[in-house]
Amino acid sequence: MPDQSKPTQRPASKTVAQPPPAVRKQSLQAKPAKECYRRNLPHLQAESCTLFITFATRDRWPLPEHVRHPLIQHCLHDHRRKLDMHGLVVMPDHVHMIFTPRLDAAGAQFGLAEIMHGIKGASAHTINRLLHRRGPVWQDESWDHVLRHDESIEDKVCYICENPVRAGLVKSVDDYPWLWRSWIDEA
Repeated sequence: MPDQSKPTQRPASKTVAQPPPAVRKQSLQAKPAKECYRRNLPHLQAESCTLFITFATRDRWPLPEHVRHPLIQHCLHDHRRKLDMHGLVVMPDHVHMIFTPRLDAAGAQFGLAEIMHGIKGASAHTINRLLHRRGPVWQDESWDHVLRHDESIEDKVCYICENPVRAGLVKSVDDYPWLWRSWIDEA
């Protein structure tokens, strides 16, 4: 039996030097967008292409209704700054979004990893605060698809907004309160 009177020594951790505050504070400066970044799944991003993204809650637990409107606000936070959101729908346990990443002042495209980290990170903090809980809200990965040039953005947005009807949650798209379409909700 091990001696428990002595504290266990942990290996020394490597520290990473942090950049000075002036370097960390680069407002709306795009991190270089990679054509592909990899977690467990590859995530492709092409210059000036529209993306269809789906991300789900951890263990597919349903989001309470009172956190869905704040989640929409987080998805729209960088609309017209880092991305042009075309449409989104918050389902009980996942979110669909269709957007086009924008370019920063230097002409670099905002990367998918940066955009998704902003949305999922900020929304997780808000959801946890509203639910008086801690821990992960979202699955680590998201599913993404680059829309082909022959695919209509408006048709894809209408398709994702039909999900609540197909799931039997409402009879009409207009009855579902947790969706947003640029041509309707920005008008």
